[in-house]
Amino acid sequence: MNAALLLLVCLLALDLAKSSLLSWLNARYMTHPVPSVVADVYDAGEYARQQAYEKTNSRVGRISRLFDFCVALALLLTGAFGWYWGKCVGWLGSGYAAMSCFVATLCVATSLLDAPFSYYSTFVIEERFGFNRSTRRRFVADAVKSTALSMVLTIGLTDLLYCIYSCVGSGLWLWGTVACAAVMTFFTLFYSNLIVPLFNKQTPLPAGELRTAIEAAAASVNFNISNIYVIDGSKRSTKANAYFTGFGAKKRIVLYDTLADQLATRQIVATLMHEVGHYRHHDIVKSLAASIAQVAVYLYLFSLVLSSPAFSVALGYDGWSFILSLVAFGLLISPLDAVLSPVFNSYSRRCERTADAFAVRAGYGPDLVAGLKKLSAQSLSNLTPHPWVVWFEYSHPALAQRITAINSEINKTNK
Repeated sequence: MNAALLLLVCLLALDLAKSSLLSWLNARYMTHPVPSVVADVYDAGEYARQQAYEKTNSRVGRISRLFDFCVALALLLTGAFGWYWGKCVGWLGSGYAAMSCFVATLCVATSLLDAPFSYYSTFVIEERFGFNRSTRRRFVADAVKSTALSMVLTIGLTDLLYCIYSCVGSGLWLWGTVACAAVMTFFTLFYSNLIVPLFNKQTPLPAGELRTAIEAAAASVNFNISNIYVIDGSKRSTKANAYFTGFGAKKRIVLYDTLADQLATRQIVATLMHEVGHYRHHDIVKSLAASIAQVAVYLYLFSLVLSSPAFSVALGYDGWSFILSLVAFGLLISPLDAVLSPVFNSYSRRCERTADAFAVRAGYGPDLVAGLKKLSAQSLSNLTPHPWVVWFEYSHPALAQRITAINSEINKTNK
């Protein structure tokens, strides 16, 4: 066991400890009194159901994380990564073909290891609490498509980084960031056109009361939007959502078809005005820039890992390897996220608050509050998350905090 292997094992253990601590704190905090501002979200029976849902997901999450840790630990201590990379080199040489074979195997293995937990979550937990609408055939099809997509994208990105490293060496972090920024921008613009159709059908929102109301609300804030689509989320779950994707001429509003079943027209419009607020504040572009900055940090740290063969040796290989250095860095990402994620999540929560304020100023404050409460009740959201869990893991403010801020903005607007 060299120092690099010891570092990997210790950091993985610390990450498991952090996740376990947050899960324990959240479970203890469930007995905390529900804030008065959201006291009307559940009645007594539904709140008991929500508590059961939260406890079940928390328990399965802890088991899943422990399982992942044990698998990673076993692979590290047995040198399985290095052994298999040696086999790939023996079969295909040490170039792109061997790396592609190695990455493809990792993608398939990861998918297979995750499948039992995903299946249990979908067909036991979500089924028990009335959310699941997926079929086993669709579940398998989704898993195959997700694995294939992950394989293609991961192989492509790995080969791209290796090509850049072969050309510029230590300049990988800079030119790799430029290349990743181009890829990320491309998928931000074309995600709905290229990726979503692999899993869901999107259709333009037909003429009628809802489309008229959305277009009138957008016109009232001088926002031009013609690309309004409905996605068939109901074929997998009863949970509802709406999101804004792309920017410029490629901007698009996407509504889950379950949204209309759960919210009144003005509440749906209020939800979309929140999304318009994101666009008006350039949050999509800012989030993209923040993600690119995060990639730059990661690639710089990866270049440090690349500079030493110790990490490849730690994974069981006799010498330096680009792909094993990348795997070692991948094992380090979770501990690194413990440092970086709270920063980005804090920024994301601030963006959510400003988008809410935009919807309030557009005249949809009470409707937004009512809509958020309905969606939270329908999805059995936790009303009392522990503050540390919010800090580390929540990209949106907790519901009570969010509604308190909206009500404050309503009071300011009405003065």
